Amino acid sequence: MHPGLIAEREPDKVAYVMASTGQTVTFRELEQTANQGAHVFRRHGLKRGDHVAIMLENHPRFLQICWAAQRAGLYYTAISYLLQQAEVQYIVENCEAKVFITSIAQKAVVEPLADTLRPLQACYMLDGVLDGFDAWETALDGQPGTPIMDEQEGASMLYSSGTTGFPKGIKRPLPEVSYGESEAPNLLEALYGIKADSIYLSPAPLYHAAPLSFTMGCLRNGVAVVVMERFDAQFALQTIQDYKITHSQWVPTMFIRMLKLADEVRMQYDVTSLECAIHAAAPCPVPVKTQMIEWWGPIIYEYYAGTEGNGFVQLNSEEWLAHRGSVGRPLGCEIHICDDAGNELPVGEPGTIYFGGGGEFEYFKDAAKTQDSRHAKGWSTLGDVGYLDTDGYLYLTDRKHFMIISGGVNIYPQEAENILILHEAVMDVAVFGVPNDEFGEEVKAVVQPADMASAGPLLELELIDYCRSQLSSIKCPRSIDFREELPRHPTGKLYKRLLKDEYWARA
Repeated sequence: MHPGLIAEREPDKVAYVMASTGQTVTFRELEQTANQGAHVFRRHGLKRGDHVAIMLENHPRFLQICWAAQRAGLYYTAISYLLQQAEVQYIVENCEAKVFITSIAQKAVVEPLADTLRPLQACYMLDGVLDGFDAWETALDGQPGTPIMDEQEGASMLYSSGTTGFPKGIKRPLPEVSYGESEAPNLLEALYGIKADSIYLSPAPLYHAAPLSFTMGCLRNGVAVVVMERFDAQFALQTIQDYKITHSQWVPTMFIRMLKLADEVRMQYDVTSLECAIHAAAPCPVPVKTQMIEWWGPIIYEYYAGTEGNGFVQLNSEEWLAHRGSVGRPLGCEIHICDDAGNELPVGEPGTIYFGGGGEFEYFKDAAKTQDSRHAKGWSTLGDVGYLDTDGYLYLTDRKHFMIISGGVNIYPQEAENILILHEAVMDVAVFGVPNDEFGEEVKAVVQPADMASAGPLLELELIDYCRSQLSSIKCPRSIDFREELPRHPTGKLYKRLLKDEYWARA
């Protein structure tokens, strides 16, 4: 299946809508512009396996460009518009992009890179142009709206979020099939009941792996998509109500922001159209998920996976209620929990999570990191720590490199974060280790308060006591600093490294 077949049958069916503006693109329009884009790529000599780079906000043309690359057999690398110049330059060069596409909204970052980008086959810009860029809209003019002669399936090649050093490209083999001929099962329907008459809400940045893959998957199967230009808790609820959203995907931070709305605000919206709400990307505190199930009903589904595509773990609300805190059981793969020496650990004991029998991947042009992700038996890991219960359900503990070692005791900061975020005075929180002369490390928290005016020693003591009332004191912060905002990615990922590096540099 692909959008072209939908366009033949139902040309005026809505492919996607931009939530804030209401701008609508039909499958006919999507098919035509994607075909034109594919012709542009061929005009520049791009062939199967070549790379294009895209740095856009959630722009109305974002998905059109991705489908142009997808049908031309290309790798397309979507770059976060929040990155700095050096990071963008690194990714464009590292992925060996031959074409770069951005928008005038990204002027501050891309204008200084114009000279660096000149060796590329082409640099395009939307909504206006700067020196060194051509207009993408003009490039499409005059190109046929019919398919290129040699359509083949492409794929995204995205980069890790850069929580440690420069991000790494995650490359998977291209499908060995012609465009639209994949015989892979429709997991969106099998797992989540997404059908042609469903309406899917994507509230997160499209450059991130999960929103991009789910949105592309929906369009491939003729499902209408509503794209939020940016996440706002109240507007998300209004969008569900206005568009009668049936399916959606979230991260725990979004749940927390919606739950922290005043009751009279969040309860005024009708969300009964929702049939399935999927979440992933980070562990969800048990009380948060419990509240979401109480609010939206047992329609919450969770999965654990990575951009690497090396494994997939999932569960529904009923399973979660019987295994609270779990991220599910493996689907199409197996899970192995190992110690630092690679030995498998017994049930209930935390260790590095390895996937076996899942998909293959490599970190592009980084053989050392690729090798570091592999077990001697061929399994692969995302670097997370967790454990299995007696029923085979997986529980995440934390990222291995965020573990705090204080006086020889291993401390996983996610535990304290999950407690502190529930306090009514806390809007966001990061917990990590800082230097301690006696114990090596001690636990530190940085909090974004709901009201910055409340920040101070009294709130610090209140939060420490609150954490200690529910968790061993050794796992709780010994001190708390307050900031107006934490460095959190729009996808929900916390850039804890930036905070941790700052404190260690001071030491």
